[in-house]
Amino acid sequence: MSDSLRIDKWLWHARFCKTRAVAQEKAAAGFIRLNGQRVEKPSAAVRVGDVMTLPAGGAIISVRVVALGVRRGPATEARTLYDILPE
Repeated sequence: MSDSLRIDKWLWHARFCKTRAVAQEKAAAGFIRLNGQRVEKPSAAVRVGDVMTLPAGGAIISVRVVALGVRRGPATEARTLYDILPE
């Protein structure tokens, strides 16, 4: 298994985006920060331990990547891929 995953796939696996196309659009539009750096490509690599800041549900949240995931499973499985960080 690889030690990184494209940011668009991770956002889709973690259920922050309904489709992978939406995840690609968010990444390309620069709405996401990865370790403090603005992401501008959907191919940006996400690794375990990375901190991501992104819009979700009308708010801006920060999450730490705990796992990469291998599929888009149910919400309970998706929730195990990240930890929400306090403000």
